[in-house]
Amino acid sequence: MAEILSIASGKGGVGKSVISSNLALLLTKRGKRVILTDLDTGGANQHILFGVFHPTATLTDFLSNRYKSLNDIAQPVNGYQNLRLIPGTGETLRTANLQYAKKKRLIRHLKALDADIIIVDVGAGTHYHALDFFLLADRHLSIATPDPTSVLDLYRFIKLAAIRKVLTLFAARDPIANAMLDKEFHSISEVLEAVGQTNEQGIPAAQQALQDFHPYLILNRITHGSRINTLQLQSLLKQYVGTNLTLLGKIPDHESVAQSVHKYLPVVDLAPTSPAAIALEQIADNLLATF
Repeated sequence: MAEILSIASGKGGVGKSVISSNLALLLTKRGKRVILTDLDTGGANQHILFGVFHPTATLTDFLSNRYKSLNDIAQPVNGYQNLRLIPGTGETLRTANLQYAKKKRLIRHLKALDADIIIVDVGAGTHYHALDFFLLADRHLSIATPDPTSVLDLYRFIKLAAIRKVLTLFAARDPIANAMLDKEFHSISEVLEAVGQTNEQGIPAAQQALQDFHPYLILNRITHGSRINTLQLQSLLKQYVGTNLTLLGKIPDHESVAQSVHKYLPVVDLAPTSPAAIALEQIADNLLATF
């Protein structure tokens, strides 16, 4: 069974898709069969990063039932052995706003893909689709830059992901609790209190779900003047969400990354000795060490 890695961010423009494509390539170089899946349903761009401007099939073809199996649209990427790509969707309002049944079908087929590792590039933001795609994975990677708004959005994203994880678990156990999904919660303690009011027996399951939620952090575009207090961010998440946040690595801001995007090549392929590529190599090794 494949290990699923989800990669998300609280806001767009922090380099999430670039990091996803580079990690996918690095993991294939370490002997893994990798499928990179673009689940940014409103702005898919992974195929463009590899210079594929007109994919033969996309996620839209699966969602519209033109293809019955998600594996059928997982396409080899020219020049990269053991790497397949599922191009994303978003061309229509219907695919950008998935119905619940289609989302459940997509998740079911995603988990059945034939690979060693499945990387899921999740769309930015805190809508239900982004949270659910982030949570479907075995390992959850979050991306932020030193920009204060990026860090704040990341904190909000992980907090809401933890709340969503508890609520969906509890709703699955007790249909009466479905009404809780429409309530607004500001902390995990409020969620656990609401769980207890509905069904005290659900509290241990909710607490276990939180204990099993250990997101990882990758800091991108680090400069000499960058100031980001990762310990404070980790402390806040532990205090208010009850979640540990593990730093996988920091990627320095370097011109080679922008050059790689313009040339439609991963930076670890275009400039393997650049500071950004070396940092990505270390992150890939750190990630594999968690398996």
